[in-house]
Amino acid sequence: MAPHLTMKKIIAFGGSTSQSSINKQLATYAAHLFSNAEVEVLDLNDYPLPLFSVDLEKEGIPQAAHDFYAKIGSADVLVVSLAEHNGAYSAAFKNLLDWTSRIQSKNFQNKPMLLMATSPGARGGASVMELAQKRFPYQGAEIVSTFTLPNFYDHLIDGVLSDSYHAELVECVAKFS
Repeated sequence: MAPHLTMKKIIAFGGSTSQSSINKQLATYAAHLFSNAEVEVLDLNDYPLPLFSVDLEKEGIPQAAHDFYAKIGSADVLVVSLAEHNGAYSAAFKNLLDWTSRIQSKNFQNKPMLLMATSPGARGGASVMELAQKRFPYQGAEIVSTFTLPNFYDHLIDGVLSDSYHAELVECVAKFS
């Protein structure tokens, strides 16, 4: 008889509000590489928040921030792919981090994370990755593996990742076993 395998809950999202977010596409692709997993892909558009300020915080933390924080808490593994806007996080993602950090400074709740970035350019979001790799551990992310995909449109075509990058991403996912 085969041993009982515990199903993992994967929460995946792209750090962008773009309807055609390449980072959401990459996060979705990567999340579905996990075996024996229930995958839930979040859309940042489902968590509308006013721009964070201490004045607004005095009125209370918006429900959308609590909802996102709860989703993170429900995960066994986080799969996050960051959009790079002017070398940093998108404004919407940074705002979401700001609000959820007011619920708990370790807003990633010590969850294991596959941290990724992609862009249409040759650097593949390298600047935002560097920023996140330094910052996220302070916010409770246990970064198990990282992956960057340069030249997105040359390597993820019709939902299929090119062979060399697919193999690299499979190796990243295997680190969670």
